[in-house]
Amino acid sequence: MNDIALAVFDMAGTTIEDSGQVPEAFTTVLGRHGIAVSDEALRAVRGASKRDAIRHFVAAGHQHDVDALTDKIYIDFRDYLASLFNSGGVKPMPGAASAFEWLRKKGVKIALNTGFDRPTTDLIIDAVGWRDGVADAIICGDDVALGRPAPYLIFHSMEATGVTNVNQVMCVGDTVLDLQAGRNAGVRYVIGVLSGAHRQAQLEKEPHTHLIESVAALPSTRF
Repeated sequence: MNDIALAVFDMAGTTIEDSGQVPEAFTTVLGRHGIAVSDEALRAVRGASKRDAIRHFVAAGHQHDVDALTDKIYIDFRDYLASLFNSGGVKPMPGAASAFEWLRKKGVKIALNTGFDRPTTDLIIDAVGWRDGVADAIICGDDVALGRPAPYLIFHSMEATGVTNVNQVMCVGDTVLDLQAGRNAGVRYVIGVLSGAHRQAQLEKEPHTHLIESVAALPSTRF
């Protein structure tokens, strides 16, 4: 850990508790437009850009005007998800604050990454009180040309924090796409957590350096 300068964390399922709001929003809003999706299909796109995920389901349904319908459904999805967050509350993952503090004491910068767009991300950040003094950078799905498994969320985090060497970067996430993005970015540590969307059997098949129960275990992890 002595050489690590930046830790890049996913949000929902990794540093933010995932209480099922995201799959509920997908299922409800897509259903309103006559697109049925299974739980397995939803799990397969967890970690991706939410707009890209919706476009995937729209295109799979052989809908006409895919781009226009994607835009319409995405707006509905964002509004419905915001209502779920506002009514049910948003909580940090247990142990996230301690992990951040541990990294800070080591001089490691912190970036948060997410497939949410900026308005939804702002809602989450404000709800958990992370607006100031927590992350050095917060990079959203609409900040990059391609979401995970492309490495651009990680690269943009490096750019925003002034870190130029991928060997000084670690990434932490709960989905297959998080691990694939870390591999594609070539970062030193690719860490999967078992607190979110994907189980150990899925994550252990993907490129990784560590699998841990949750971010709470990060300070006790052997590097």
